[in-house]
Amino acid sequence: MFHTAHSARSARRGRDIDEEHRVSTPLELLFDLVFVVAIALASSSLHHGIAGGHWFDAGRAFGLVFFAIWWGWMNYTWFASAYDNDDARFRLLTMLQMVGVVIFATGVPLVFQGQWGPAVAGFVVMRLALAIQWLRAAAGDPERRTTCRRYAMGICVAQVGWILRLFLPAEWQWPAALVLILVELSVPAWAERAGGTPWHAHHIAERYGLMTIIVLGECVLGSVNAVAGVLTAEGWSWNIALVGLGGMSLVLSLWWMYFMLPSGEALHHHRERAWGWGYGHFFLFAAVAVMGAGLEAVADTLKAPPAAGGPSGDVHAASPMLAIGAVAFGQAVFILSLWRLWLFATRAAARQAGVVTLSLALLGAVVLAVHAGLPLPWALPLLTLGPVLLIVYNEHGRRHCTEHFSIR
Repeated sequence: MFHTAHSARSARRGRDIDEEHRVSTPLELLFDLVFVVAIALASSSLHHGIAGGHWFDAGRAFGLVFFAIWWGWMNYTWFASAYDNDDARFRLLTMLQMVGVVIFATGVPLVFQGQWGPAVAGFVVMRLALAIQWLRAAAGDPERRTTCRRYAMGICVAQVGWILRLFLPAEWQWPAALVLILVELSVPAWAERAGGTPWHAHHIAERYGLMTIIVLGECVLGSVNAVAGVLTAEGWSWNIALVGLGGMSLVLSLWWMYFMLPSGEALHHHRERAWGWGYGHFFLFAAVAVMGAGLEAVADTLKAPPAAGGPSGDVHAASPMLAIGAVAFGQAVFILSLWRLWLFATRAAARQAGVVTLSLALLGAVVLAVHAGLPLPWALPLLTLGPVLLIVYNEHGRRHCTEHFSIR
């Protein structure tokens, strides 16, 4: 059976959009694993920026780095959903993209210091490997040959732009980056004007769900480090239970919230909604990574309060207000992004503006409470109140008000 299925895909004419039991392949899972390193380094660098007090510059660098991570992952994901024939050349080109991701990851900390060369080199490697994939698809799919060639051409033009940007004066670096981001974002829209690619709705939904779990891993790491911070500073205490409960409850509640979104079903019935749904995930993914950096900042603060400077004087920590504010900010962006994705994908009658507003107000109240003197170990559990409210509201609505929560 395997050989039959493999030979049926060898022509690279595109996968069946109604293929049953379509799931992520082992190669795709390995591809995701390589991105874990890049995301971890980006989140860690943002965390150091927050702790060092230069959060604006760090946030700007993080935004560009995370765009590159998300864009490289997303473009491969949609291509593989449509044209993964699992032959040797497909595997080798995918592995070449992984090499590009590793090169990019090594340059991530340097981007936060203003050095772009290694990161750009890695980005170009993974993007040009994908351009070759598109040319292979063009050779095997006459119906969509123009679309595939446009993808390859657009990717190559954008990479030339990223390379030329390295030679611009420093004051032109950021404006040029913004222009090139717009070029990158416009390539799929231009290419698919010649015809859509045969991506699989449920496969795409699963792939995005897996990426959500990957970025949530940064929050798990931050939560564990926060617990270790309390243990280092105080030894065994009730604060350990509060921090552990708060950190993990936050992670689990975000996971629950995301997987209430019926992405696969919505995209299967309304393929035209894929653009807003796919692009909108950038803010959601980035928000979770910001939360991970914020939880790391909370861990630093618990280990070494700013007034004390740490037991050895070598630990730099953000203020409690800034640390918990970073977590709450990421959480707020996550909630808003998920709400907008839900509205866009489902067009459900239930608008949920009131409960979302209340949830965000609860986040703001926790930050103000910390500013007024609430200890950080108590703040983390309180940050879960907003997500829990949304979960209860949606779970009740999906069961008892089906017509208002269903896809339209």
